[in-house]
Amino acid sequence: MATLHYLPPVKPSAIALGTVFNHAVSLAILAPVFGDTYNRAQAANSKEEFVKSKEAATAAATWGASLAGSALQSYGVGALINATGTLTYKGAAYLGGLIFLASSAPSVVSQVLTEKRPLDTIAVGVLGRVFETIGLSLFLTYWGTRTNPFD
Repeated sequence: MATLHYLPPVKPSAIALGTVFNHAVSLAILAPVFGDTYNRAQAANSKEEFVKSKEAATAAATWGASLAGSALQSYGVGALINATGTLTYKGAAYLGGLIFLASSAPSVVSQVLTEKRPLDTIAVGVLGRVFETIGLSLFLTYWGTRTNPFD
């Protein structure tokens, strides 16, 4: 039986709990989208009408994509923690900061300089990304990511 040795193993419970952590952060950011959908559902004549609506399909697709993305991000951060040998919270914060800079800094700079978005909108996005990167790194370090703690 062939195994994939180039994908670092990450403790399944770390992926699951990291997914919940990240998904909760994502939902906090997407809450306005789901809030509008919920209000439309309440205004619909019947539950069946809402379930068949485009809003329900969009909400379900958004939720599923967010959940899948959270799981992949949790695995990726856990794998980086393992690959770098990060054992301390300070190291996890640095690693999360580097992940933030690599994944979010270009879009933040673009939003400020090119798109001229309102600063409160940018701040909410940055806060969410900080939780999804630095916060996730700290949480996974707390929980543990190694499948064999003696590695």
